[in-house]
Amino acid sequence: MARFLIAPQWQGSPSTRAMLLVDGASAIAGDLPRAATTVLDVPVEAGDSLGTAVHRLSSLTRVRALIAEHMQPETVLIGGDCSVTVAALAAIDTSDLAVVWCDAHPDLHTPASSPSGAFSGMALRAVLGEGAPQLSLDPAITPERVVVVGARAIDDAEIEPLSGLRRVDASDLASPEALADAVAATGATRVWIHIDVDVLDPAEFSGVSSAEPFGVSPAVLSAAIRAVRARVPLAGATIAGFAPRTPADAVDDLGAILRLIGSVV
Repeated sequence: MARFLIAPQWQGSPSTRAMLLVDGASAIAGDLPRAATTVLDVPVEAGDSLGTAVHRLSSLTRVRALIAEHMQPETVLIGGDCSVTVAALAAIDTSDLAVVWCDAHPDLHTPASSPSGAFSGMALRAVLGEGAPQLSLDPAITPERVVVVGARAIDDAEIEPLSGLRRVDASDLASPEALADAVAATGATRVWIHIDVDVLDPAEFSGVSSAEPFGVSPAVLSAAIRAVRARVPLAGATIAGFAPRTPADAVDDLGAILRLIGSVV
């Protein structure tokens, strides 16, 4: 049976409404089987940058330690902000792993290039072993084993690092096997699926901090993930970035989130 780990971390987000991520994680947790779900006691305080260019670094490292303590095989990690994936990958064997990064933003900033200092915008760069040494993966995931899905809000500083990664755009997912083909081409024998829900089209999903048009539908993304799982075993998954503005809004979006959860368990 799948295990769910709830990490309502908000400290990696650049949004002024970052605390809504805590509400989003709680809303998802309420629809998961209680016996299979662990909710982490994430610090509420912002934390300190500890002399670095990464905002709230002290809280981020505390959450990283909590995630490492509770990680189990084939865990589905529920954020919070999307940088929780970095902590999960730091806690498992990644030697044969591909990472599928479903996100409207490629998250390829470094502390030096980030306009906000928020770690979520640096998360994939940290997966690649670059950026803040306190948070970056070691050993890193190599660029050849990363597939970026649905990225469409790309800053100038992210263009060069993104050019070295495999990409699957929202329009590519019209072919049911496009994502599975990209993962198979990495040569990896397991895959971690990272889903920041802002990869979804805002016409079908509203509960995100920064909506970007021309995303993928929940049904199409779920079908693509199922096609991946039919060919490459799943090491684990993340679903993050849910920031409903009201409880009623959360109810409207939970159907899409449960569909995504169903595709990874």
